[in-house]
Amino acid sequence: MANHKSALKRIRQNEVRKVRNRYYHKTARTAIKVLKNEEDKAVASEQLPKVVALLDKLAKKNIIHKNKAANLKSKLTKYVNKLA
Repeated sequence: MANHKSALKRIRQNEVRKVRNRYYHKTARTAIKVLKNEEDKAVASEQLPKVVALLDKLAKKNIIHKNKAANLKSKLTKYVNKLA
């Protein structure tokens, strides 16, 4: 168990950040799943910028790696462009 006030505070901060990061990551994964299941090109094209913005925010906050975000954005853009 931690003995210093600063260590106790660090434990509290880490827990809060862990929960928040998990929420952001799960929200982005759900948005990606919804976009991948979309059949209509117009709706998918409308959703794509929102999903890309979510991925950029995750990469900026180091929740996911920037290259992973880039790969996901590339795959999603290809998918949306391929829709008829």
